This record gives sequence, C-alpha cells and structure tokens, in this order.
Amino acid sequence: MNGTVSILGVPFSKLTLNETILHLTEQIGSRNGRLFHLITANPEITLASQTDELLKHIIQSADMIVPDGIGIVLAAKRKGEPIPERVTGYDLLLKLLEQGDERSWSFYFLGTDEEISRQAVEKITHSYPGVRIAGRHHGFFDGTAEPGIIADIQQAKPDILVLAMGAPYSDKWLHKHKSELVGVKVVFGVGGSLDVISGKVKPTPPVWKKLNLEWAHRLLFSPVAKGQKSRWHRQSALPKFVYRTMIRK
Repeated sequence: MNGTVSILGVPFSKLTLNETILHLTEQIGSRNGRLFHLITANPEITLASQTDELLKHIIQSADMIVPDGIGIVLAAKRKGEPIPERVTGYDLLLKLLEQGDERSWSFYFLGTDEEISRQAVEKITHSYPGVRIAGRHHGFFDGTAEPGIIADIQQAKPDILVLAMGAPYSDKWLHKHKSELVGVKVVFGVGGSLDVISGKVKPTPPVWKKLNLEWAHRLLFSPVAKGQKSRWHRQSALPKFVYRTMIRK
C-alpha cells in the first residue's frame, strides 16, 4: 500500500480506486478469516469524528479509510501529501460487483427500505449474473429483529457485506456486531448507492463528476431518507471543514 495521509486525525488511504479494488480482492482471496472493515469518509464524517468519541474510535480501528469527497482530496493537496483521486462508495460498489461477476463473489445487502432493496438486488442480479446474492434485508428493523438478521448473515458468510443504513450509523452498527459477523470477509457502507442502482435516484451526470460537483447534484436532486438530516443541513459542515483544513493555521 502507498500509505495514508492524516486529515484532522483521520488516516486516509492514498490508493486509487483500482488499487483499492486490488487490495480488497487480496483480502477476499485470503484465508485469514478476518473481517476487513473499509470506511468511505467525506468532510462531514471527518468533522463529526472530532467530537464523536465512538466514531473516532471506529475510524482509528478500521482497516482502511477512503476519501469519499473532493474536499478530502483538496485538503491532502494543501497539506503537501496528495491523494490521487476520490474513492466513493458508489464507485467501489460498482467495481466490486464487476469483479464479483467474474469471480463469483457473494454479496449480502443490508439497509435502505424494502422496495429499494428488492429493486436494487433485482437489477444487480440482471446486470451481474455471476454475482451470488447471499441475502438481503431492509434497514428499518428494531432490536427484536436484529438477532435474526445477524444469524442470517452468519449462515450466509458473504464475501462482501454492503451496508446501506447511512453514515455514520452503518459503521456504528458494524462496530457493535463486528465480533458476531464470523465468515464475512469485507464490509463497507455505500450511503445512498442502492437508491441509484434501483433507479429511484438518477446517477450523477458525467459533466458534474468531471467538475467535482457530485455533492451539488446530490444536494439539488437526491431525496433524503426518513430520519436523516436534510442535505442542506449536512452540507453546512463544508465551510467548517474548509476552515479547519485549508485556512486555519
């Protein structure tokens, strides 16, 4: 690996998207029986870790943190330790599905609502016929249903567990149950990626991506899941991040 760069105490990977996929492929192919926890962190999550002690602990104990936001890339460049590119949860998921299609990897999808979960998995099955669906479950469950979901994942032993319960809740849920998820090889959160795959949300047009304006496209056009803060409220963290990483000395 090419090392990390610390942004507000968060150790971000310097690997490109393709290099990250190669590293995850090695983890899936290994026989060490250890769960590999990857976190996709943006400026909002990075700032939240400054005051949320549990989140800070989870980040420090994760196996890899990838830069899911242009703000992280710019902050690393400002620091003189450049990161080559963003590595978003959505792009990671698509690349892993491509590899899974070729290598017959198994995936378990946990999160979002029942309709989106079903539609996303149906489209994944159609687009990536070589992928094995180990299981799926929506993310609106209570404590009484949780043991059954964990037992289902334990029985399925997926190569990749995809969490779509929103950040940082997905990573906090994983932290709580990490020791129980025996047999899972790689786990990471994908935010609203299943919404895009299902067709509920349109993917960011290439021109917006080229201009590094995916955040603006989501802000203007993507719906917010029930119980989550509005995107306008969440984007208010960006000025604070810019000040902390690029202006304040």
